[in-house]
Amino acid sequence: MKDKDDSTFDEELTVRAAALPKEMAPERDLWPEIEQAISSPAVRESSVWNAVWAKAAAVVLLVAGSSGVTYMMMNEPAAVTSPVREAPALVFERVSGSFGPRYNLGPDYLDARRNLAGSLEQKLGALPEETRQAVTTNLATIRQAIDDINKALADEPDNVLLQEMLLDSYRGELDLMIKVDGVTNAAMRRGDI
Repeated sequence: MKDKDDSTFDEELTVRAAALPKEMAPERDLWPEIEQAISSPAVRESSVWNAVWAKAAAVVLLVAGSSGVTYMMMNEPAAVTSPVREAPALVFERVSGSFGPRYNLGPDYLDARRNLAGSLEQKLGALPEETRQAVTTNLATIRQAIDDINKALADEPDNVLLQEMLLDSYRGELDLMIKVDGVTNAAMRRGDI
C-alpha cells in the first residue's frame, strides 16, 4: 500500500499541474531561426589537426592491415589450386620420332600436317622465288632438327629436354606451313594482283 505521505504528494502535484496555464507563447518568434537552420546546411568546424590525425590513422590502418594479410599468406600452408578449366588430355601418336614408350603425336596434329603438306608444293609455287627459297630452307632446317632429335631420343628415350625440343620442332614446322598457307590464300583473294 501507499504511504500517506506519497498520496498527499501525488494529490498536491496534481493540483499544481492543473493550475498551470494550458498554453504558453514564446517570448520571441522562433520560426525565422528554425527556417534558416533547415534551409542552410550545417557548417561543421574542422581543424587542420583533425584532418591530419584522420589521414595518419588511415595510413596506420592500411599498413597494419596489409602487413597482417601478408603475414597470414606467408604462414599459411600452400593451398593446392585447381585450374578453372581443365585442359584436354594430350594424346600423342607416333610420327617420325619417338617420345619414349609413353608418348605419340595426336591425330589432330597428324591431320593438320597431312593436309598442309599435301598442298604445300602448290602453295610454294605461288610465292615469289626469294620467299619460296627462304621457306624451303627453313623447312629443311626444321626437318633436319627433327631427324637429329629423333636420333638422340633413340639413345635417351626418357630425356624430357629432347622430347620438348622435338615437340617444339614439330610445332615450328606446322606453324611455318600454316603461314605459307595463309599468305597464299590471302594473295589469291586480293583482286589487285
